[in-house]
Amino acid sequence: MEWLAAPDHWLGRLVFQRALALIYLNAFLIAALQFRGLLGDRGLLPIRRYVAAVPFRRAPSLFHWRYSDRLYAAVAWGGAALAAALALGLGDVVPTPIAMLLWAVPWALYLSIVNVGQTWYSFGWETLLCEVGFLAIFVGNAQVAPAWPLMILLLWILFRVEFGAGLIKMRGDPCWRDLTCLYYHHETQPMPNPLSWWFHHLPKPLHRIEVLGNHFAQLAVPLLLFLPQPVASFGALIVLATQGWLVLSGNFAFLNVLTMLLAIAAFDDAALSRVIPLSAGAADLPLWYGGLVLAVTGLVLVRSYQPARNLLSRRQLMNYSFDPLHLVNTYGAFGSITKERYEVVVEGTEDPVLTGATEWREYAFEGKPGDVMRLPPQFAPYHLRLDWLMWFAAMSSPMYQEWFYPLLEKLLEAEPAVLRLLREDPFEGRRPRFVRARLFLYRFTTPSERRETGAWWRRTYVGDYVRPLTLRSPA
Repeated sequence: MEWLAAPDHWLGRLVFQRALALIYLNAFLIAALQFRGLLGDRGLLPIRRYVAAVPFRRAPSLFHWRYSDRLYAAVAWGGAALAAALALGLGDVVPTPIAMLLWAVPWALYLSIVNVGQTWYSFGWETLLCEVGFLAIFVGNAQVAPAWPLMILLLWILFRVEFGAGLIKMRGDPCWRDLTCLYYHHETQPMPNPLSWWFHHLPKPLHRIEVLGNHFAQLAVPLLLFLPQPVASFGALIVLATQGWLVLSGNFAFLNVLTMLLAIAAFDDAALSRVIPLSAGAADLPLWYGGLVLAVTGLVLVRSYQPARNLLSRRQLMNYSFDPLHLVNTYGAFGSITKERYEVVVEGTEDPVLTGATEWREYAFEGKPGDVMRLPPQFAPYHLRLDWLMWFAAMSSPMYQEWFYPLLEKLLEAEPAVLRLLREDPFEGRRPRFVRARLFLYRFTTPSERRETGAWWRRTYVGDYVRPLTLRSPA
């Protein structure tokens, strides 16, 4: 089985595993800190209700066996602890079969969370972490040589992420073809960050160059990843640079760092050793391990038929899983660009009767735009799930957001688990008598407006999103 060995990727595998463990740690911490308000028994979309309606075969999860908030917390915090141990090198000091088992545990735990996470876990980076985590079980540890088929499979994931995103853009919004999408994107993206205002105000010719660079990075560079060195390393450097640009310009949870992680598989040790001066370890590849690598490779190739066919389809699906284990998926992002930014502003009042003089107070969210004087914060790679869904809510009716009316109900009840998802409760834990939601059009201020007012945004009232409700309201 020595022909399967790739000894020049020993350092790349080490970096990949340690970085993946840190991404797992981040993902489990997000789950632990937010689940009670989103998915817990007092949350907006309780898991207990979901597993009662959806069979195990459609959403495999240990929570079909039993659910409680305490068990979920144990899964999330336990996954975080194991991820931290793997980041510190636990997998390299135990026999290879034990290391594989250790990597299988966070994959199974996170899959259990994703499969019952409903709309809160409907993002492409969730399935991407499940797919990458599955392959990570089999990449081995310091006691065996890396296997080149698995390094190729990691690049196959990266190819689908980048090439799929490039194709969905070319097939989608015309602004990607006329190079004008970035006239709007930095302002209308799901959650701007502290630099988004400046990116938005870059000269339009530079925005057009950005779009051209994106097309090159997503449609041409992925092909370079499979070529001999140093071409593959050059392609990986471009991926790192373009993903780093996205990190600087917006909050995209852990999608960018996970994509950058996959690019590590394209570097050989000669390239990485210039940055990380470590020597290679084991060069042997046992027979049993080689057989397992071939079996996993065959499984992934078979499961790749539908994702590959999807890339060639005119009706390309974006961020779609073809099996409940999320083994091989299809990816993509921003096939269409919103040209205007709408925000749902949620307010409450303690007044017992509504009049024209009623004092309404605004609930403040952690990351999404609200206060026009507040600079958009940086949260990525941490993911604010409720804030992201509020962006989607503003583009449709609340009737299409199964969590929105439960959110208003929990605010009327002053549910502590839900209030902890917010930055500020204007009633300091007291129950408001009424809540409502209003729709506003948000635009970045111009540089002159920014100098005159100090505001980052200007907003215009559009209309009611949800009219005032009380706990007695039929809705």
